Amino acid sequence: MPISMLDARSRRHLGRATCAFLVFLAATGSTLPATHTPFVLSSPDPKLATGMPDQYTANAFGCSGGNQSPALEWHGAPAGTKSFVVTLFDRDEHSTPSGWWHWVMYDLPPDTNKLEIGAGAAHSPLLPKQTLQGRTDLGTDEYHGPCPAKGDAPHRYVFTVYAVNVAQLPVPAEASGAMVTSTVQEHLLGKAVLVVHHGR
Repeated sequence: MPISMLDARSRRHLGRATCAFLVFLAATGSTLPATHTPFVLSSPDPKLATGMPDQYTANAFGCSGGNQSPALEWHGAPAGTKSFVVTLFDRDEHSTPSGWWHWVMYDLPPDTNKLEIGAGAAHSPLLPKQTLQGRTDLGTDEYHGPCPAKGDAPHRYVFTVYAVNVAQLPVPAEASGAMVTSTVQEHLLGKAVLVVHHGR
């Protein structure tokens, strides 16, 4: 029953009960449950909701895209985060038995909450100095865009940001996507995912 429909006596009782509960919380040092903020990854480019625009696809293997990494942003990272890892993985690539790593980035400082368009270029000036890029399955230390085989069903391109509890991931220089993400599991606090479907 809505409070507005209670009689005056019932409203007084409800008010006393509420006050008593708040006094109990104060006396015991308890608090009301904290609101949980989800860890969310998104992009300011709305076109990614329906596919991968040419600006972000490869300029190789028969594709003629711009090969720029898209802008990404995230919020709600877990408490205690000391750095971030960002990857792009094609889980539907058939030319290998284990998918395809398109982008591997780690040691992003904990105050980072976004990446600008093109931040995945080699030696990118858009990244904090301590940030490193690992080796993709193309053999380079930079973003390379999708180029699924013609006739394939749309591939699932999975952008993931990992929140980890170390400032520097303990991996060698130019670590592969598989090594980076395997090592992340030992230090993982949380992750957020954005999936883009793309075919041609």
